[in-house]
This record gives sequence, C-alpha cells and structure tokens, in this order.
Amino acid sequence: MLEMTKTLNETEAGQINPVVLAFLGDAVYSLWIRERLVCSGAGKAADFQRAAGRLVSAKGQSAFLERVLPTLTERETEIFKRGRNAKKATKSKHASVAEYNRSTGFEAVLGYLYLIGARERIEVLLSHFNAEELQGQAAQTPYKP
Repeated sequence: MLEMTKTLNETEAGQINPVVLAFLGDAVYSLWIRERLVCSGAGKAADFQRAAGRLVSAKGQSAFLERVLPTLTERETEIFKRGRNAKKATKSKHASVAEYNRSTGFEAVLGYLYLIGARERIEVLLSHFNAEELQGQAAQTPYKP
C-alpha cells in the first residue's frame, strides 16, 4: 500500500472531521480490495471492477463489518461511532441508511489508522476477509494474452 510522507499523531488525526476520515478510509479500503483481487490472479478488468464494486459498496462493507466490530479497540470504536453518527451531505442509492452510516464509520476508522501510520492494524482488521472470499469474487479463468 502507498506510504504517506508524514503521519499525524493520534490527537491530530482524532480532530479531523469523521466524514473527512471516511473519505480517506474509502480510498484505503478500495485500494486494499483491488490489490487483493488483482493478486488473486484470475479475471479481467471488468471482473475485478464488478467484484470490487460489490465488496466496497456500503452494503458489502456493512456485512463485512459484522466480523470486524468485535475486534475494534476502544479508540477505534469511538472513531467508528463518530463516523457512523456524523451528518453526511450524500445518501446511498443502493444501501439502507443504517448500512451507509455503518460503512462511513468503518471508513473513518480506516482513514484514522492510515493517518497515524498504523498499517499493520489496517492489515489485521482487513484480514477478516479470507482468501477464498476474495478469489471467489473474480472470474476463475486467468487472463490469456
């Protein structure tokens, strides 16, 4: 994953608007998913795009979050709740309000962790995906030039 040139301390990162943290966390999550899909070795760009769309959608994140929530630290839970409860300027077209709010909370946690340089913690949280789950999302036939 890409490295930042400067990390923030926990206080600085915690003072950022949770919707802004979610904006960054969305990119972190999307990149992580896309990287794993491509490295699974099977499929074409269109297959990966469809699979990524399912996994990074608010509905997909909300379902995945069921496995992650019990593992959050006290500070991460606080960030999650701030993101979940924050007033958002946009609404989801394909997810319920609850799913959208939960996914925003999760993205806020990822954005926060990214800003403080906690890459290993991001990996631990996202490791709740299993390899079969990611590989099963893309086509099973490898690219043939």
